[in-house]
Amino acid sequence: MPIYLLLIAIIIFICVFLNKVSGKLGIPVLLAFILLGMFFGSDGVVKIPFENYAFAEQICSIALIFIMFYGGFGTNWNEAKPVAKKAIVLSTVGVLMTAGLTGLFCHFVLKIDLLESMLIGSVISSTDAASVFSILRSRNLGLKDNTASLLEIESGSNDPCSYMLTAIFIAAIKGGMGTGELLYLIFAQVAYGLVCGFAIAVVSVFLMKRIRFTTEGFSSIFAVGIALLSYALPASIGGNGYLSAYIVGIVLGNAHIKNKKKLVIFFDGITGLMQICIFFLLGLLSFPSKLPGIAMTALLIAVFITFVARPLTIFTLLGKSGIGQKILVSWSGLRGAASIVFAIMAEMAINTTLDIFHIVFFIVLFSILLQGSLIPVVAKKVNMIDEDADVMKTFNDYVSKPIGFVRFTIPMGHQWCNKQLKDLWIPPDMLFVLIKRGGENILPKGDTVLMAGDSVIACASQFEDRDGIILTEIEVTKDSHYNGSTIADMPNDNGGLIIMIQRKDEIIIPNGDVVLQKGDILVTNQGL
Repeated sequence: MPIYLLLIAIIIFICVFLNKVSGKLGIPVLLAFILLGMFFGSDGVVKIPFENYAFAEQICSIALIFIMFYGGFGTNWNEAKPVAKKAIVLSTVGVLMTAGLTGLFCHFVLKIDLLESMLIGSVISSTDAASVFSILRSRNLGLKDNTASLLEIESGSNDPCSYMLTAIFIAAIKGGMGTGELLYLIFAQVAYGLVCGFAIAVVSVFLMKRIRFTTEGFSSIFAVGIALLSYALPASIGGNGYLSAYIVGIVLGNAHIKNKKKLVIFFDGITGLMQICIFFLLGLLSFPSKLPGIAMTALLIAVFITFVARPLTIFTLLGKSGIGQKILVSWSGLRGAASIVFAIMAEMAINTTLDIFHIVFFIVLFSILLQGSLIPVVAKKVNMIDEDADVMKTFNDYVSKPIGFVRFTIPMGHQWCNKQLKDLWIPPDMLFVLIKRGGENILPKGDTVLMAGDSVIACASQFEDRDGIILTEIEVTKDSHYNGSTIADMPNDNGGLIIMIQRKDEIIIPNGDVVLQKGDILVTNQGL
């Protein structure tokens, strides 16, 4: 047991490291996770024996629930609304067209059985939300004409349609299902998924607004339960659980609920872990030695879907959009984890003439490596980069200017005493918002006079650690070796600087002659 836990910890650390360096290398981080899984797998260097398709399918399906849920939860509906209609058309009709065109290509050109061809087309008909989100965020791609929102909604909402098609063709290949049963399967997938999704969403918003959690963090646990319920309830009665999970996510994420910012941060971390898990596990499950045997078939399908099926679908459905947007959306149709998970479903459910899992695995590698790496290049070539746009606005965790509030009391004899606010020098981005004087609350104006004992509340933009700067507070205690020392005499082995000293209600600008005292709070740019 400890050995397995140690191995899991090492893998997670490596994945976090790869996440850090992937942007500098110019490759999508999710491809790195897959390659890492292949490295540890049966055909890799470490050679961990793993061929359990059923276990992989269960784990990956659970991971997809959170990816689908957060795909909706993190989407800012106000930013997405202008392109929602287009995105919904792409995630439904677009998936059907892509699956149909690819299936016909496999049948008539590659001479694969018709139903099996349509199954392959269905499995790879959706685009990957995790890959698209990862690339847009890591490259900070601000795109024109709400294209970022279009890609996010399409990729976040088209997996349910692909899943439904996969289930339909698996049932058709198995046989024994009449037309009526097939129609009911389609009805159940759509109707139960929609009804359960909206019902769970309405109840969840109601509860999240009214429940007061006594323990910090229980709101996140409650939201995890909602995500699992949103999939499990419709799936248990034949509905599309992924469709329901996405609907619940997008309704809950755009509602005014408590602790939403904390929930976004929580699910961002959970989804990141799920992405690591799913891509690593799929890499672990693969056998690279089998790839050469299916390489030509998989390559032809990958080339067709990338350069024919996807562009033809996009140019048909986005008829009035600009040529640049059509090209970029066509190129951004990455295949990913959902396609491989659906391929595992097919491998478990039926006996096929082809190795569908490794064909789809090859296509995903091709898609992420080629398309994922070149999305920024293509966006620039077709003049779709908007330097003034912030792609983070399309996500619910966006905050345009984080604001921080501070409160301080004006001591007797302070230089601000008996002066009007308009006569004070304060930083241009700082604003006085309230003055408390005794039991009275005063709204500050230019002619407001500050008095000793006033408690002033001011706001300013919060510090954001975007350049690797870390601010640390250190308290000088009685037994501290800093106590009684001048700043000039303090040892400084790591280059840290004292930026500010707070002594009771006084702020001291540091210089070498300042003698530190017990109770001083030192603000440094790194630990001393």
